[in-house]
Amino acid sequence: MLILLLISLITLLISNIFIFLSLLISKKSIMDREKCSPFECGFDPKTLPRLPFSLHFFLITVIFLIFDIEIALILPMIISFKSVNFLIWWKISSFFIIMLLIGLYHEWNQNMLNWTI
Repeated sequence: MLILLLISLITLLISNIFIFLSLLISKKSIMDREKCSPFECGFDPKTLPRLPFSLHFFLITVIFLIFDIEIALILPMIISFKSVNFLIWWKISSFFIIMLLIGLYHEWNQNMLNWTI
């Protein structure tokens, strides 16, 4: 039991000595703290944490993602044209494209496609 206590004390002492030496030897200064701060979307970490941004910008991003996914879904439809019955293919692809056009019309009615803020 005494040996375990002595080993743990020596380990604690050695680790504290190393920590103290690293603090003395390190070249960190107050100016280096900015390098360690998290970089988040180009915002300055020394300003207010929550700056308001345009909701219009967010909605344009969502529109881009929707149309990006649309392209990823339409390309396999074109490839599968030869292997599936034409009537079934026509119904599925026209339903998909009509849904996308309805969404585009709704975004156009809400003036989300205007680039002016």
